[in-house]
Amino acid sequence: MKFCHLQNNGTEQLGVEQNGRIVNISEALKRFPDSNIPNNVSDLLQTDSSEALQPYIDQLPTQEDSSYFYSIQDCDFGPAVPNPSKIICVGLNYQRHADETGASYPEVPILFNKFNNTLTGHNKDIAIPKVTGKVDYEVELAVVIGKTAKDVPESESLDYVFGYCTANDVSARDLQMRTPQWLLGKTCDDFSPIGPYLVTADEIEDPQHLSLETRVNDEVKQKSNTSDMIFTCQQIISYISKHMTLAPGDVILTGTPEGVMLGAPEGERSYLKAGDTVSVEIEKLGTLTNTFTNEK
Repeated sequence: MKFCHLQNNGTEQLGVEQNGRIVNISEALKRFPDSNIPNNVSDLLQTDSSEALQPYIDQLPTQEDSSYFYSIQDCDFGPAVPNPSKIICVGLNYQRHADETGASYPEVPILFNKFNNTLTGHNKDIAIPKVTGKVDYEVELAVVIGKTAKDVPESESLDYVFGYCTANDVSARDLQMRTPQWLLGKTCDDFSPIGPYLVTADEIEDPQHLSLETRVNDEVKQKSNTSDMIFTCQQIISYISKHMTLAPGDVILTGTPEGVMLGAPEGERSYLKAGDTVSVEIEKLGTLTNTFTNEK
């Protein structure tokens, strides 16, 4: 299933993509007042009750004018995962990205973190902070944990995945490289758009064979495949779980492929500016688009 986080008058509502439209589950479930089905993404992730939703969806009328069927263009999307307890990121995890930046392949996953202030949704504007002039894009496969994971073997690690999302690890390169710690350049407001959809793991046969692409103002900048990862999703989940407990709803950003501005020759780097529209797309997961503006 393809879930999404809908925003409506300040409330968090649950949506499901069905045949090119969005079903507002929060509204539709009012037809079934005795159901115990979660009606927002946060509760869904805590209960992992996605399969229980399908029988209710199957009972819904399909008329186009129904109050809980939306066109995708009319939806106000929040971040596909609205309130994770952890956002853990992996750096230098694609071979050709390491090559373009002149970095050696890491021997273990390079981990850093982001915070919930960085989360935003599809079609939301992102303000470029006044303190940076070097904002870069990074298409990334996001892994969303579905059940508590501690010291998980690699062979079992994908069993702990609820689903996957398209993400953009927006990065202020001048802030990132100011010190050996990358945190400052990664944690500006709205620097982690994610969505539009949270696609359940059963729809993704192999997360290591998904194409990725970034377009800036419709010009392709990144084009690769998750098969180029240095550490697979299985390895990453297992590695992290040996050091900390992963909780339902935790998000892992698994790294970006080649084609970022940081990897271009210094004289050819054209960092994002106000008015630029960035679309990041991952096969089977959907396209996430954001427009950049100047901070007021």
